Amino acid sequence: MNLQPQTTPVAAGLYLAWQVLRSEQPKLRARDAAEQLAVSEAELTASRMGVDAVRLNPQWATLLPALGELGYVMALTRNEYCVHERKGHYREVTVMGSGQMGLVVSADIDLRLFLGGWASVFAIAEDTARGTQRSIQVFDRQGLAVHKVFLTEDSTLAAWAPLVERFSAQEQSPELDLQPLPAAEAPQADGEIDVESLRSNWASLKDTHHFFALLKKHGTTRTQALRLAGRQWAEPLAPSELPKLLEQAGAAEVPIMLFVGNRHCIQIHSGPVRNLRWLDSWFNVLDPEFNLHLQTRGVTEVWRVRKPSSDGVITSWEAFDAHGELVLQLFGARKPGVPELATWRTLAETCPALEA
Repeated sequence: MNLQPQTTPVAAGLYLAWQVLRSEQPKLRARDAAEQLAVSEAELTASRMGVDAVRLNPQWATLLPALGELGYVMALTRNEYCVHERKGHYREVTVMGSGQMGLVVSADIDLRLFLGGWASVFAIAEDTARGTQRSIQVFDRQGLAVHKVFLTEDSTLAAWAPLVERFSAQEQSPELDLQPLPAAEAPQADGEIDVESLRSNWASLKDTHHFFALLKKHGTTRTQALRLAGRQWAEPLAPSELPKLLEQAGAAEVPIMLFVGNRHCIQIHSGPVRNLRWLDSWFNVLDPEFNLHLQTRGVTEVWRVRKPSSDGVITSWEAFDAHGELVLQLFGARKPGVPELATWRTLAETCPALEA
């Protein structure tokens, strides 16, 4: 196996430019550095090969279960405006037979994985002021970070080197086959949607997981469906109410389910939130095992959404950015087959809706 990094002039130049930028802005995160250098975060990560990064084989069906060997870790999934960090163990990992979908359903780390969009993966061991920070970082075909797993002080450090060696790619090349994001289909105009049929099918839902199929059937975007569903099912709320709801849930110790994701990974926290803090326009949950960082300036729409199911109506709050992308979802903590928490429903329904 050839584990010697195949450094290219482009990668070497990018790494040098990054180090200059870091000397000027020591606290700059890789995602923001990539933006300033006009490259993807995956390209920036690949430029580290031979320094503190090793390229791994994207063998998700074996690599993901192997992460359980690392013990107690921190899983991180984010989108443009929200970062979700959950500590725990990678357990109960399932990759479907097609290799396109995966699940992690342990009590602490809970993930929905859309593996068809996963492209490259690196192991990084970075020297920091606090010691060596080790992580596994996954990127999509556009070079955006999909999911990251960081070792903690309580991780099984002895498992790190064997895991990296076992999954190291034979060719340690910084070259990435990045592809432009496929153009999204233009949404239909509201007048082209059969609203009566949409509302009828919505009322007939038996499972919240069938909601995506409902959108696809009617050719609507998510926010468009919310606008057209009628106030029985969806009501707009002031975006400023979202942090207030989290604060109220924390004060009342109402356990919630908090979903944050991107195109290729959704990460879920189930349980209470307690240590809530503002930092400028960022609203943060800073609990020992769960951190959330929400850039509230990025949230332009919030909806209270009701979906019928075989367990009764399920109430959620959904936050969107200016492009209609889902930033986060909030539910009351529950399991399939169990009705919604009355305490959550009361809390979720208290906020007055915006006027039509």
